Amino acid sequence: RWYKLAAEQGYANAQFNLGVMYHEGEGVPRDDKEALRLYTLAAKQGDADAQYNLGVMYDEGEGVPQDDKEAAKWYGLAAEQGNDMAQSNLGVMYENGQGVPQDDKKAVKWYRLSAEQGNDMAQSNLGAMYYNGQGVLADFVIAHMWFNIAAANGNEIGTENRDVIAEKMASEDISKAQAMARVCMNSNYEKCGY
Repeated sequence: RWYKLAAEQGYANAQFNLGVMYHEGEGVPRDDKEALRLYTLAAKQGDADAQYNLGVMYDEGEGVPQDDKEAAKWYGLAAEQGNDMAQSNLGVMYENGQGVPQDDKKAVKWYRLSAEQGNDMAQSNLGAMYYNGQGVLADFVIAHMWFNIAAANGNEIGTENRDVIAEKMASEDISKAQAMARVCMNSNYEKCGY
């Protein structure tokens, strides 16, 4: 009730929260169209979380026709404001050329920004970019570092990839990567080997 009043008065935070309630069916019947309307109102006022949620709706076709360009637009707006999930998803879109021109360097940029905020999926994806030499020079030590960090943060793909790449590395390079991962994590992602 309070969210409805505040949302009607134009408060972006209330519009976002009420949108979540409709999107998830929490306390109100699930209604993606109403969630979309409320997210759009909040997003147009600059609410990064609403922008991210709109990106997800367009990315996955929830309550709207699936639209990569629209998803990329909303992810981009949220990513510019520092939303780590939007940054990670925008990285995927640039890596795959979904809704934006394919651009590995931009993918690396967005993965790195997200990874440095602790996003384990972006950390794993950034490791893959270094492993494959996509948008950056191939570097197994830095790839292992990011896979190791992703694994430490609970990412199963990071764990698998860390173990795969370790089989191709000398033990001293693995030790170096592990030390770099510790420094990176202990510095709150400010000293990450580059």
